[in-house]
Amino acid sequence: MTPSDISAFVTAEGIETIRTVFTDPHGILRGKTITASALQGALKNGIRVPSTLLLKDMSHRTVFPVWAEGGAPMQGASDVLLRPDPVSFKRWPHAPHSALIHCDVTTLDGAPIPFASRTLLQSCEEALAEEGLAATFGLEIEFQIFRVLDPQMAPRDATMPGTPPQVENTTQGTQYLTETRYAEVEPMLDRLRRAAQEMGMDVRSVEIEMGPSQYEFTFAPAGPGVTAEMAVNFRTLAKEICARYGLLASFMAKPALPNAAANGWHIHQSLCDRTGINLFTPKTNELSDMAAHWIAGLLIHADACCLLTNPTVNSYKRFVPHQLAPNHIGWAHDNRGAMVRAITAAGDPASRVENRLPDSSANPYFAFAAQLLSGLDGLRAGRTLPPPMTTPYGDTGQHLPSTLGAAIDAFAASDMLRTALTPVVARWLVTLKRAEWERYLAHISDWEQAEYFATL
Repeated sequence: MTPSDISAFVTAEGIETIRTVFTDPHGILRGKTITASALQGALKNGIRVPSTLLLKDMSHRTVFPVWAEGGAPMQGASDVLLRPDPVSFKRWPHAPHSALIHCDVTTLDGAPIPFASRTLLQSCEEALAEEGLAATFGLEIEFQIFRVLDPQMAPRDATMPGTPPQVENTTQGTQYLTETRYAEVEPMLDRLRRAAQEMGMDVRSVEIEMGPSQYEFTFAPAGPGVTAEMAVNFRTLAKEICARYGLLASFMAKPALPNAAANGWHIHQSLCDRTGINLFTPKTNELSDMAAHWIAGLLIHADACCLLTNPTVNSYKRFVPHQLAPNHIGWAHDNRGAMVRAITAAGDPASRVENRLPDSSANPYFAFAAQLLSGLDGLRAGRTLPPPMTTPYGDTGQHLPSTLGAAIDAFAASDMLRTALTPVVARWLVTLKRAEWERYLAHISDWEQAEYFATL
């Protein structure tokens, strides 16, 4: 839609409120809800919000010293502008009086902020376009839906972060892709699927996943920016619709609940040239040269990119053997235990590679940027692909980082990422995530209390 189209639609459809949002560093939508009468001013002039929204960790603490002279990228909690993107305007299905529009984040004079999610991914797409290439990404998103027993709304539970709700399962037991389990929760999944489709998301499948209360939605492939926006919209949509029915949708990598399975977020990816030809389609049953170099780039930068694909302390609890999640850096032909799975065949225009490393807590803009930067480095350097893995959970091959702290160190040591993202962006992300890691290290766990309190 153009701005005039949006105004006409809002008037004709009786839209009362518009949620002007942007994707924060953690993949969470933030912003302001404006009324229809304020829409024209917002489209023309933008909306001012505090810059600290770009400086907060997952607990909503501002982790940069904004009140110290020279101590933060946006000193004094100054304002930034949200500039609505008319193309992203969509009606919010579960709140038909309301609409949603994504915004670019800029300084007050209109300069882009390099570590804003949309800006960062756009710069990576532009680098790929300079090589005459474009990427196509498809997503599989795993998550859980639980029934809320106690939302923990007592004032004592309003901590930073808040006390997690008490929940029970929506499906019982582990029955992967079974029809009867799907039938039990069909009304719940139908609500979510229909709402996603109303927003223009091309849902391809709705599945009962491996663990109890675990589900998977898959989507048609599209460009990186379009797919990232869709992923953020879907995650928000799932959480908001479920909340209206006394449910909790969680995209946490590995919930601390008995028998809960880990949630992966698999990125299918391919490249095409300016004519639209898929460059990952091989002429024989071997990989094309472009696919081989691209995979080699994904592998060599995997540990450094974990900060972008697996961004939380909890993410590293997912890297365990025999759980359909990788724990080594490597690739294989159609092997779901490998980090990168090559799904190619001679003459098949749908040939692609699947990176199974990311988890469902990732900021999609950052995770996609990691794919583009790593793959592009593999192409430019002509990197050599190692032999495929035959036993992905064996003792051979480099282990993935085992903690968020190790991932931070690997990211900070990467010359490629520092150069491609710029030192300003690299320092910002390291500062943001190191604050989260240090807060985790300072926490006294239940394990420590049980191990030491009565014994020592």
